[in-house]
Amino acid sequence: MNLSFRIEKREQGSALFRTLATTGSIFIALFVAGFLLLSAGVDPAAAYLEILRESLGSSYGLSETLVKATPLIITGLAVSLAFRMQIWNIGAEGQIYMGACGATWVALFSGLDSPLMLPAMFAAAFIAGGLWASVAGLLRARWQVNEVIVTLLMNYIAILLTDYLVYGPWKNPDGFNFPLTAQFADAARFSEYFNTRLHSGFFLALFCALALYLLMERTIWGYQIKAIGSNPGAARYAGMRTGLAIFLVLTLSGAIAGIAGFSEVAGLQHRLQHGISPGYGYTAIIIAWLARRSALGVVIVSLLMGILLVGGDSLQLSWQLPVAFAYAFQGLILFFLLASDFFINFRLRRVKEVTDA
Repeated sequence: MNLSFRIEKREQGSALFRTLATTGSIFIALFVAGFLLLSAGVDPAAAYLEILRESLGSSYGLSETLVKATPLIITGLAVSLAFRMQIWNIGAEGQIYMGACGATWVALFSGLDSPLMLPAMFAAAFIAGGLWASVAGLLRARWQVNEVIVTLLMNYIAILLTDYLVYGPWKNPDGFNFPLTAQFADAARFSEYFNTRLHSGFFLALFCALALYLLMERTIWGYQIKAIGSNPGAARYAGMRTGLAIFLVLTLSGAIAGIAGFSEVAGLQHRLQHGISPGYGYTAIIIAWLARRSALGVVIVSLLMGILLVGGDSLQLSWQLPVAFAYAFQGLILFFLLASDFFINFRLRRVKEVTDA
């Protein structure tokens, strides 16, 4: 008699089990990351306490956490919208860049004055991000081209296009040869609060979260998106236009990500420059997965990621740890989250096999 194991799909698990599995995966990631800290000669307990102290222990630290969380909330919402339909928008990074380019064009060349400037920048970023993502939406809806590949490759095009602009036609002639544009006028900047870098973009991000929640949970179209994502065949049988829905969802997802680019240039940078996003679009993939595609969950997880980013900056100064540690930590969280997701949906059953003598 031999013993073997078989993978079986679980029946619908309880909410408590799902919560414990997700929470446990994060603690395991913390535990494993502790070994990375030990290998660098850093006490893990002291490092984690410093992360909390620096990110939440002062008004400055809290404001910086909210500043870091702002683009993560918006891009996390963008990616989670597509994920709800089982559409994988991996191009939020490029859509951020295109949104920033659209907003910058309005700020520098439109000649508008307050109070029209910021709404026009918002609209330009929304349209630019949406148009950029619509390419992948059209290819997927019309010819079934894999959106993962298209959105990912378009990231590089958007980043290089932005570099062309800041190194070329939009380069500030008074910028000492740095790859950046001229600074925006006051009319093209968000208000800042409490003598910190916290700006109106954070409240815009919360508004986007509320709007997406209402769209997905309180409208017929939101129900159709979830229905198509759950069972495309049944949705087509029910008369839903799945191709059009795919195109619209990817376009709207890109448009929301474009808002993050607008928030960064209007609220934080006040100009377009090389490296406007340090990878927010890729971190949004982790956020959307951790949040289980929930708008409220995106806000909570983005705040946690903001704590990690601010705390990671502090660890660089205190223990000379490289910035790669924060990104390695994010990767560990995603890895163990995927593992927990497997055990939430499947289980290993021991099977006894009787063999002939």
